[in-house]
Amino acid sequence: MTAQAGTGRTNQKQRTRTAIVAAARELIGTGAEVTMPGIAREAMVSEATAYRYFPDLPSLISEALAGVWPPPAEALAPVAESVDPVERVRFACEFLLRGILARQGSVRAMIAATITRPETVKTRPGIRFGLIDHALLPLEDTLGATEPDAFAQLKRDLAVVVSAEAFFTLTDLCGLDPEEAVTSAVRTAATLTEAAVRPIT
Repeated sequence: MTAQAGTGRTNQKQRTRTAIVAAARELIGTGAEVTMPGIAREAMVSEATAYRYFPDLPSLISEALAGVWPPPAEALAPVAESVDPVERVRFACEFLLRGILARQGSVRAMIAATITRPETVKTRPGIRFGLIDHALLPLEDTLGATEPDAFAQLKRDLAVVVSAEAFFTLTDLCGLDPEEAVTSAVRTAATLTEAAVRPIT
């Protein structure tokens, strides 16, 4: 094989990989169900070809989502000047849940993989933790310094509520529509934060 032929094949592989990732990103953006066959159809390759580039759906979704979610500081920019942790948590919770709603097909696929084959999900996107940490920055020198265990517990409590799992529990099991689900989760996140803050205010 000539060097030119080798370069051509490498370039073709890169184009195919890029097309698969772009197709995944496009499908994720619709909020519809995300599957490997669906992505392969969108990319105009066979499912077998898609699996040659990505061993499983979670790894492909992870790559497609890379850079899609903004960093926590950027996400919370509208409340950057606020020192009220309740207001910041409210905003962070709503930001996350609306992002999940917009990409719910891919989020459901990642949750399903986490439950059924946890060994395949080495790096499930963890934006919730960054958002929670950033939202609670005003408490680091107060609750975080005086009651570190309570501060850590608040973060764990919020991780349960500020999450895709909570959102889907409210929509799928409790029968709420998406707007009601967002409102309910945001209210719960705010209540948890208020309860933690009350003793130090």
